[in-house]
Amino acid sequence: MSQPPPQQGFGAPYEPRPGVYGDPGQAQPGPHGQQPRPPYGYPPQPPAVPYGRDQPQPPAPPSGGRSRGRVVGLVAAVLAGVLVIGAGVWFVVGGDDGSDGKKPVAKESAGPKRPGGEPRPEFTPAPGADELDKGRKKGEAKVRWVQKNGVDVPAGGGTVRGPWVAGDVVAKAMYRTVSGYSVEDGTRRWSLLLPADFCAAPTLPSADGKIVLALRADTTGEADCDRLQMIDLTTGKAGWTATLDRSGSMDGLSHIAMAVNGDVVTVGRLTRTDAYRIGDGKHLWDRLPGSCQPYAFTSGAVPLAAVDCRKDPSEDGTFDQEVRRMDPATGRAVWTYKVKKGWRIDQFFSVDPPVVSLRKDEDTPEPMWAIAFLNADGTFRAQPVPGKENFAVRCGEEGENLDNCIGVAADDDTFYVTTEPAPVRGELSNAVVAFDMRTGKIKWKVPAPHAQHLYPLRVEDGKVLLYLSPSPPVDDRAGGGIMALGPQGGALRPVLRHPASAAHVESGMFEPAVRYSGGRSLITSTMVGADDDEEELDQQTMIAFGD
Repeated sequence: MSQPPPQQGFGAPYEPRPGVYGDPGQAQPGPHGQQPRPPYGYPPQPPAVPYGRDQPQPPAPPSGGRSRGRVVGLVAAVLAGVLVIGAGVWFVVGGDDGSDGKKPVAKESAGPKRPGGEPRPEFTPAPGADELDKGRKKGEAKVRWVQKNGVDVPAGGGTVRGPWVAGDVVAKAMYRTVSGYSVEDGTRRWSLLLPADFCAAPTLPSADGKIVLALRADTTGEADCDRLQMIDLTTGKAGWTATLDRSGSMDGLSHIAMAVNGDVVTVGRLTRTDAYRIGDGKHLWDRLPGSCQPYAFTSGAVPLAAVDCRKDPSEDGTFDQEVRRMDPATGRAVWTYKVKKGWRIDQFFSVDPPVVSLRKDEDTPEPMWAIAFLNADGTFRAQPVPGKENFAVRCGEEGENLDNCIGVAADDDTFYVTTEPAPVRGELSNAVVAFDMRTGKIKWKVPAPHAQHLYPLRVEDGKVLLYLSPSPPVDDRAGGGIMALGPQGGALRPVLRHPASAAHVESGMFEPAVRYSGGRSLITSTMVGADDDEEELDQQTMIAFGD
């Protein structure tokens, strides 16, 4: 973890040196993070995918449901001057994330459809860990435990938040219920019923195992997301509650983004952020002086904030945004990076070092994408120069937390990102590309094994840890697992091989969240649903591996 940057005021915008990429005077080339808690620790940077949350959560394997990912292609050329943006130099891409704007729904049963009058096949309970371990081969990890759903969710399925690890408990929230399970054997330790639907939650809990959920005001329709509930994940006990105040007519209390930094939880939306002390619920600050207001923080040891600057929250068209490192307890800015007018902060791919994804959707035929590598003090460092590569990074829903992507990781030297899957010998596979953080140039590219997919989780001891999805159903089906690549790329090195005998369970997790630490991994479905209540309650939602 790098040392905090020196305190300073707003820096002057970065001016490109003559002759660098993006200078309108020359021809354009082709454009182109918290302490681990065993056994399932969190990374020192987003994405929230410890065990690298995501966290942190790879795109669904070929047999899974629909992906909420954004898949964008890098354009071959851009207009001169477009890349000279505010405080940095950018590459711009155009593409379509394939989204129709609808919420994801639980994946349909893989079985054949039944005509209206045809009797339902006899229900077969899902296998447990002992049964899956019977087919384990030499060199493959043990299936420690499998957790089934056990919660009756509404028609269309239920979204899962978490998992959050607190000591020897792993917890998740799903449809008015928060439950904690033993990380050793998966037995349920506690379950807490909520008075209404949850509508937002931080990516990470506090170091002492507390989480704060945002709940709707009641159970009728789409009530305001204005209630806060603190929960101690180690015991399942509910703590303090609070109600968010509206900050004006434009504050719809929607698109809530939450983060935990030390003993502070921040609750952001368009017009302001409210900060509370997690220990006792004390309200620390809300709207800051001036027109610039943070609307989302990142969780963990390095609190970065997305800041919106507009005099009137209702105004349309272009606007100004900033990236700030802030003190979450006071709202004071440590440093500021100004974003070009009309661009918005899309996600934080890393906080240490800062890697920021930006989008431009207004006044352009197609959405454009930019990535900036920043120094620890918020000054511009470099931009990726990807050539003809296409990338696919899956993040949360639009308007949710900005620190929950999977498929990206970074250290001070290298930025790792996953490519868009492409057909290889009749099956889809992808690759991982490494960029030099100093120059933005590609260092190497390593493909996934045939019919499998690789997703960077985090960098640890100079190696990037990656989640490898299982292969689709074939005669010689391969299991998933955790892999590693050294600074120079090369051959994939297995860290933890998941057994092929459990591949059908692992690939059945809807857009899974992935955690790895201390030689153990946990795969968790991010949505639960089935054709009927019996299948729904029996559906496998978490599977843990490791000896």
